[in-house]
Amino acid sequence: MHRVRVWDLPTRLFHWSLALAVLGLLVTGQIGGNAMNWHLRFGQAVLALLLWRLIWGLVGGHWSRFVRFVYGPSSLLAYLQGRSPALHRVGHSPLGALSVWAMLLVLATQVGSGLMTDDEIAFFGPLVPLVGGEWVSTATRWHKSVGQWLVLGLVVLHIGALVAYRLRGHPPLVTPMVTGDKLLPEPAPASRDDALSRVLALVLLVASAAVVVWVFGLSGSGAGVY
Repeated sequence: MHRVRVWDLPTRLFHWSLALAVLGLLVTGQIGGNAMNWHLRFGQAVLALLLWRLIWGLVGGHWSRFVRFVYGPSSLLAYLQGRSPALHRVGHSPLGALSVWAMLLVLATQVGSGLMTDDEIAFFGPLVPLVGGEWVSTATRWHKSVGQWLVLGLVVLHIGALVAYRLRGHPPLVTPMVTGDKLLPEPAPASRDDALSRVLALVLLVASAAVVVWVFGLSGSGAGVY
């Protein structure tokens, strides 16, 4: 067996930070009231994390790069039939990649709609003053109904898939996202995970957070996303 560093530390921290932030969004969104102040903060965190992941998908560790989990229909079919190449099972598998892309897309849409949402009481997104009323109405309806149910559904599906994968006798997927390493029957490229790459990840996170601060400053004081 070969121990391979698949998930670099920045990717692992992103994964668990995003999970906690999304959980916070779902809970505070249901509570409402004063909890919306925390909903705002969680929304800002998710936006910063997504911006960071967009960049890290281009310059991050080997298996964290987007190019490593873009698969065509034939690759997905081969995986479902149990005949995919070994490298397609090191990082995100073709089926797992679909889950990742769906989650990133839905979260980006949900946070994006939140930037244009107005509850007409206390909170409004920073882009509300910059877009038309029709956009605000559409974004608000999406954010409060379809969007939040899609996020919840994908979270439940993601957890269910992890459990089902384990019950079918496959190696656990959670452990490598904690330790970073996988035990593989064949050699595979390792992700870079040294001090320099971690410093780069931190710099990119600070830059992403700065962009979020700038976006939320577009409408002045009182803006909130939920």
